[in-house]
Amino acid sequence: MAPETDHAESVRALRQLRRMRTFYAGGVALWAASAASAGWAAPGSRQMWVSLVFLGVFTALLSMTSLWLWRQHAAHPGEPVHHAAPRKTARRRHANA
Repeated sequence: MAPETDHAESVRALRQLRRMRTFYAGGVALWAASAASAGWAAPGSRQMWVSLVFLGVFTALLSMTSLWLWRQHAAHPGEPVHHAAPRKTARRRHANA
């Protein structure tokens, strides 16, 4: 059985991958809009080609991140999702009168 720190690190890594996937999806949307706008205004311009290159980079990053997350999910299909431990409220102890 793996130590607790390994599990905690893997949960943190998955959380970070999910955040990065969201960031890359935003980048894909931004650069797609930029490429469409530049292509509409000046087809074949340098700005359009740079936007298309960045669109390709962000699409590749999004694809790799999604693939890694999919593989992690497929590797552990039956595991329950672990969240932070529930917080228990501290009870004040009063002396009986």
